Amino acid sequence: MAMVAQQHHRENSSGSLSKHLDAAGKYVRYTAEQVEALERVYVECPKPSSLRRQQLIRECPILSNIEPKQIKVWFQNRRCREKQRKESTRLQSVNRKLNAMNKLLMEENDRLQKQVSQLVCENGFMKQHLHSATGATAVDASCESAVTTPRHSLGDASNPAGLLSIAEETLAEFLSKATGTAVDWVQMPGMKPGPGSVGIFAISQSCSGVAARACGLVGLEPTKIAEILKDRLSWFRDCRSLEVFTMFPAGNGGTIEMLYTQTYAPTTLAPARDFWTLRYTTTLENGSLVICERSLSGTGAGPNAAAASQFVRAEMLPSGYLIRPCDGGGSIIHIVDHLNLEAWNVPEVLRPLYESSKVVAQRTTIAALKYIRQIAQETSGEVVYGLGRQPAVLRTFSQKLSRGFNDAINGFNDDGWSLLNCNDNAEDVIIAVTSAKNLTSSSNTIPMVGGGILCAKASMLLQNVPPAVLVRFLREHRSEWADFNMDAYAAASLKSPYAYPGMRDHTRFTGSQIIMPLGQTIEHEEMLEVIRLEGHSLSHEDAFMPRDIHLLQLCTGIDESAIGACSELVFAPIDEMFPDDAQLLPSGFRIIPLDSKPVDLQDSLTSHHKTLDLTSSLEVGPTAGNNNGKNAAYSGRSILTIAFQFPFESNLQDNVATMARQYVRSVVSSVQRVAMAISPSETGPVVGPKISPASPEALTLAHWICQSYSYYVGSELLRSADSASGEGLLKSLWQHQDAILCCSLKAVPVFTFANQAGLDMLETTLVSLQDIPLEKIFDDCGRKALFSEFAKIMQQGFAQLPGGICMSIMGRHISYEQAFVWKVFAAEDETAVHCLAFSFVNWSFV
Repeated sequence: MAMVAQQHHRENSSGSLSKHLDAAGKYVRYTAEQVEALERVYVECPKPSSLRRQQLIRECPILSNIEPKQIKVWFQNRRCREKQRKESTRLQSVNRKLNAMNKLLMEENDRLQKQVSQLVCENGFMKQHLHSATGATAVDASCESAVTTPRHSLGDASNPAGLLSIAEETLAEFLSKATGTAVDWVQMPGMKPGPGSVGIFAISQSCSGVAARACGLVGLEPTKIAEILKDRLSWFRDCRSLEVFTMFPAGNGGTIEMLYTQTYAPTTLAPARDFWTLRYTTTLENGSLVICERSLSGTGAGPNAAAASQFVRAEMLPSGYLIRPCDGGGSIIHIVDHLNLEAWNVPEVLRPLYESSKVVAQRTTIAALKYIRQIAQETSGEVVYGLGRQPAVLRTFSQKLSRGFNDAINGFNDDGWSLLNCNDNAEDVIIAVTSAKNLTSSSNTIPMVGGGILCAKASMLLQNVPPAVLVRFLREHRSEWADFNMDAYAAASLKSPYAYPGMRDHTRFTGSQIIMPLGQTIEHEEMLEVIRLEGHSLSHEDAFMPRDIHLLQLCTGIDESAIGACSELVFAPIDEMFPDDAQLLPSGFRIIPLDSKPVDLQDSLTSHHKTLDLTSSLEVGPTAGNNNGKNAAYSGRSILTIAFQFPFESNLQDNVATMARQYVRSVVSSVQRVAMAISPSETGPVVGPKISPASPEALTLAHWICQSYSYYVGSELLRSADSASGEGLLKSLWQHQDAILCCSLKAVPVFTFANQAGLDMLETTLVSLQDIPLEKIFDDCGRKALFSEFAKIMQQGFAQLPGGICMSIMGRHISYEQAFVWKVFAAEDETAVHCLAFSFVNWSFV
């Protein structure tokens, strides 16, 4: 009976779009003109009000014989049909993705079974020959990896036939790694595949060099993926340049290219690497697209020796990409990176960066797959960015910041960089300069007439300091380490070719910074944001002059539970209304873990918004806080690299160099002080979601909010099942669909807490939330409604505000159906009002 009823309802739903009841109570079919008129209105307004429907009948004579109630039913069923169509499309898309992922997992399972069989055979072979000397020799030979073939000499590459032979060998070896058992792949730690994972990741266990492998499903066509991956400069942040020296077609329809690639060094303590490789692009018989690459021998190959003098020639063993089209759209991609980075010539402390397959996976293999997925989501319109910037523009800004910072760290001679001698015979800070005439080829040039750019940089070893926590502190507590006058000096160079430190001595930094998000990657590892540093004039004459400073900032790796290659905070001064082609002069921090060993990592509800309040600890010493063993312990070493860039005029070079050296030393001192407070070897402060300096802990505040709501309103804010435990209550409040915010009861009320929906509505973070006054988000009608109900709120503890419009910090208008306001009191004292809580129901961006 139930199935018959459902079928009858569907028939009525679809039938009512073409029929209606006449005055006699009989179904009459809508005419084509009537349906066309109703469809036009539906496109403009899918849910017209009663007045709009009556107006429609008056304005359209062809609808005059239809009752308003029947028109209402038509729109209801039209919306229902549209919803069903979208859901059907979504389910079909999900089904295609699941089928493709199932196929990928089955192939991976077959490969693993082959690898197990091979290992069983090798194990039996080794057991059989363990008791003889000849057997031992055979074992040594059998353990040698099949992928340790030497690089091909340039003699083989002297003619197209030789190059094609090398290319075919490279293709065969690459495919044996991507889909075969040429390498003993093991699952990468911390990257367990699952429904929410990016893909399947593995690293080599016992082969020469370092190797990583990834495979996943991407919603782009193979040719588009190949185009993206070949443009290594667009997605590989460590790539400085890629030149194609020779390209010619192969006999089978493919192409062969001779490439010279330069990569950046991650720190100031090691030289950069370069590669001289052959790249082969072809299509297999099954329609798969393959891009494979390997090194060619010859240390002098490529450009002239002078250009490559600052690089160490590294080796790329057969690597590449296998891209297979999926039925119904999208592609399955296999990525293999197999390198020998010549770790012998770097300091021993840095060798884990060059001998670890995990590092290669993080910096190259995983980065490639995530970048393609990011492009796929942007193409489908699933990603929304702030300030009206297009995704391509924001990616360009991120690349400029990253490349400019890498250029500053490396200081290549062919960019005109040269070292300055230190007058005080100390080598802790390196000073390098480049003149304006050498900046014309740089993508980050600041327009100048003379002078140049000075870079002060340093590297240091950190012990037992979580990189994510340290970078997060540097991001959220800039006033603890930065000098406002130095930021002002760098910002002044945007308007004037030259400035000198101290030019803003009449300006006082208020200590507050506003973080305005621009965009982030789909995995939330990287965030691009605008920072506003608020300054006030100390003289009455300039009281109305704008004193704020704006920075464009790139922040990566601030979630310690994520698997990442490093944590970075890179920033550059910008104008308030910076154009899409704005030139940048980046400075910042990079922290690379060497041998991190996290212990007992605790999952946090608000991992993306956790912050660290070290102010009290930094003032009174490391014994101010106690983590009580609740937080993650961290045992390991990491390398911190700092680089700050300053423009200068030729006659002020020595003065700016002295200033920059002293400033970097002061920053290093501040970072060391912070690191001591963070290190678990000391009694460090508590890491957790920051609400405000005077607020209770998150669990306690969540309990107060829900208890006060129940007391004043007479109903439960959350379902009873959600409040079974403190953590469950906090999680439910954090994930509540309505925007819930708390504000202080002060002369100028400011927000002190918001759940995830509240942060999304205001387009801010928990750190910047405290800088937003209450009245700033309401329009005039909203403020009047709130002020008129304020007395009632304080007397009765609760009020309901009508629907209206409010505004995010990005200037976007937000509509809400209604809002509830109630007093939040401490559990032990109902007379002590802690704050006011707001709940915005059914909010959406206009």
